[in-house]
Amino acid sequence: MKGLLLRLSGLDADAENAVRVIGFFDRLIAGRAGLDALVRSTADLAGCPVGVHAPGQGLSLRAAPGTGVVTPGAAPAGAAVRPLEGGVVVWVARAGEPVPLDDMLLERFAIATAILLEHSGVPRPELGDPALVELALSADAGAVERSRALHLLGFGPATRLRVLAGTGVDALAGRSARLGGVRVVLLPGDAATVPDGARAGIGPEGPAIEAPRSWAAARTALRFTSAAEPVVWWERLGGLAALADKLSPPELADLPDVRGLDSLAAEHHGPDTLAALDALCATGSARKAAAVLHRHHSTMPARLARAEAVLGFEVDSPAGRFRLHLALMLRRLRDNADLG
Repeated sequence: MKGLLLRLSGLDADAENAVRVIGFFDRLIAGRAGLDALVRSTADLAGCPVGVHAPGQGLSLRAAPGTGVVTPGAAPAGAAVRPLEGGVVVWVARAGEPVPLDDMLLERFAIATAILLEHSGVPRPELGDPALVELALSADAGAVERSRALHLLGFGPATRLRVLAGTGVDALAGRSARLGGVRVVLLPGDAATVPDGARAGIGPEGPAIEAPRSWAAARTALRFTSAAEPVVWWERLGGLAALADKLSPPELADLPDVRGLDSLAAEHHGPDTLAALDALCATGSARKAAAVLHRHHSTMPARLARAEAVLGFEVDSPAGRFRLHLALMLRRLRDNADLG
């Protein structure tokens, strides 16, 4: 279908080819296609970018041919536009001179948009924040439904957002919902002051229309949190983030270094020893770790010696601290599997 309009126009903009264009849109209408599918298909048909702008409904959708992706975006300068009721505009942005069937395409695109806007499932204004937040984060929702949910929450599709996933964060301000055992909060910025005793994973910033991606990343980051590191930003995980989907909890539990940490944790002073190891990795030195834990530095050697005896490797060296940090993170990943 890609570029079909150009080929038809190159042959002859006669009634037969016009009927083929009309039939294309009639099939989309009869099939009750979503508005995002209409925009994608029209871009492929036209062979150039097209879009729909409906500010009153929080919609601003565009697509380029061959991408299969609908993104937020208004009409570029010079685009051919067709206004509809309620401030809705459809547009076609062809580089260079228009082709003979462009007027027909724009007209039928406008008609199909008007009809499908009426048929699309619209989140009703009486829906509360939790239902709208859940819809905005759903990877299964179309761009239209997500845009409308964001609009009702007060966000445009291009608004820059981060998603926070956490426990004990009910007091945080912002649009939020409880999904499973996790509270999710939409953050329009980098401010995230987490209450004492809470844990939070924070996803990457991006346009609100891509909130499902940040939500998935925030859940991954949450799995790497601990009492020693209650807030984890997804961007700071680097390659560690890839491990979340590679190893199952049983596989993580079977790793020798994780088993060693479990053995240490089961000892009489196990929690103190693991806290010392966490602090050692965070600070880079035994003396600084003791200061963070409010312990005298003379208490650290015994803790580290016991850890080395159980783990089987030196922990207070660059290579040892790297291996130790990886083991601690993998153990967190196993223990927080139900949060992902």
